[in-house]
Amino acid sequence: MVVDRKAALRRVGLVVLGANLGLLVAKAAVYETTGSLAVGSEAVNSLSDTLYSLIVLGGLYLTTQPPDFEHPHGHERIEPFVSLVVAVGVFLAGGVVLFEAVQHLSRGLSPPAAGAPAIAVLVGAVVIKLGLYRYVLGVASEFSSPALEATAVDTRTDVLTAGAALTGVVGAVVGIPILDPAAAGLVAVGIIYTGLAIVRDNVGYLVGAGPPEPLREKIIELALAHPDVRGAHDVIAHYVGPEVDVSLHIEVEGDRTLTEAHRIETSVASSISDLQSIDEVFVHVDPREAGEWKSDLSDGGSPPTDPRSDGEPGGRPRGRR
Repeated sequence: MVVDRKAALRRVGLVVLGANLGLLVAKAAVYETTGSLAVGSEAVNSLSDTLYSLIVLGGLYLTTQPPDFEHPHGHERIEPFVSLVVAVGVFLAGGVVLFEAVQHLSRGLSPPAAGAPAIAVLVGAVVIKLGLYRYVLGVASEFSSPALEATAVDTRTDVLTAGAALTGVVGAVVGIPILDPAAAGLVAVGIIYTGLAIVRDNVGYLVGAGPPEPLREKIIELALAHPDVRGAHDVIAHYVGPEVDVSLHIEVEGDRTLTEAHRIETSVASSISDLQSIDEVFVHVDPREAGEWKSDLSDGGSPPTDPRSDGEPGGRPRGRR
């Protein structure tokens, strides 16, 4: 899995870099020829995309390095920082484009109609970015990569901003030149929104936020699925970088030998570790008779009954954070 993830992430990084570099060259050439502010704003957007693609590619190279003495858990935790660097570049690009658009609108300046070259390059940008978005999002979801998720979010916004720029260029061609700088302003807003989305999505990884509730429920379900486990409690799952660390207590019959308890613990930890995005799993084994289970408030403080235990309490309680 590590080799597959490494190859996939690096391949995506190279594809994204190549696409952004190609679009930058095409948009810059059309801007130099036509003077369209909407196309110019898209060229700035592509410049930002190209620069952060280089950062992401470098970051992905670091994150896919194998564990070493200084980083025994690997280097995946660098990814959220890479994403925040992406966000900074996105904010800067959006600010530059917005400033230029406001300047033109406030002075009533409008560039000449751009014509067919601008329309062609923007249509091409929409098509390329749409395909790139689907590709990057698929790989990001498969390998739980926040850096690629940030790239996918930005690519999706690029589809919208290129569409807005296209509208502005077409408007200028049909005799409404003010639409060109107005479209550039919309592009700038879209760029800044992308930066905010990237920050929002990655701060949780850095502050140790909990994973989505369905993942936590699946963790509890897998723990309780073991035939020798009578209950699970004190379930704690939180992000450490893009991956999730899990700790929980399981309850087994108190007459189990140490070897049997170890076998149960190993089996439960292994089944949870097989979940996508799970990194470390720590399982503590409690004797069922110790009564250490703590209920959720929603349980009303009374542990449910395990049908395998002749109606005695302490059977299969819900886990809690």
